[in-house]
Amino acid sequence: MTDNIKIIETGDGSHSLLNLALDETYHSRHGALQESEHVFIRNGLYHCKNNYPGVKNLNVFEMGMGTGLNLILTLQDALKNPDIGYYYTTLEAYPLEPSVALQLNYLAKLDDKPLNSLFQKIHQLKWDEVHELLPNFALEKLQIRLEDFTTKERAFDLVYYDAFAPNKQPELWTYEAMDQIQQLMKKGAIFVTYSAKGQLKRDLRSLGLKVESLAGPPGKAEMIRATK
Repeated sequence: MTDNIKIIETGDGSHSLLNLALDETYHSRHGALQESEHVFIRNGLYHCKNNYPGVKNLNVFEMGMGTGLNLILTLQDALKNPDIGYYYTTLEAYPLEPSVALQLNYLAKLDDKPLNSLFQKIHQLKWDEVHELLPNFALEKLQIRLEDFTTKERAFDLVYYDAFAPNKQPELWTYEAMDQIQQLMKKGAIFVTYSAKGQLKRDLRSLGLKVESLAGPPGKAEMIRATK
């Protein structure tokens, strides 16, 4: 896979990757870091915690680990909130080589020294196992396709849906895929994604979720947040 991957600099100075086979970037070209912070952290994680004041445990599901940017930003939050227990499940069918991921400049941009060893670790840890990254943060890394993922043990409070765009991976944006996701969510759980496709909104509504069209990150007019 390394031959098909190229590191690029986005508009905010942070790195992303270009998948040459798909001709698709892993993040917005306008800014990888600011996109993840806006979509998944501010409008996802922070909103979820505000909906559950005094929450003690938070189960997060991520579709598409990719570069690990959403994960490292969630770890940053966990370091600031040691009283909350985080259980983070991330799926990635085609993992990056650690040698590629560790060339990305997120740590320099975040300037958060406690994250340094954690960022290295998340890309080097074995797949299909649960790892304790912090006393209050467990990471479950699964090398698996969404359609093959099943669990009866965990319902999620928050979903980061960060697959490649619908025109690149249409199978991950179908009604059936969204139905699978909503079945993993607790009542009151939050779903966030950078996409703002009209069909996606209609599918989520037809599955019983409350859908909001929010202002998108720089370079994008809208994003979607949905609540079960």
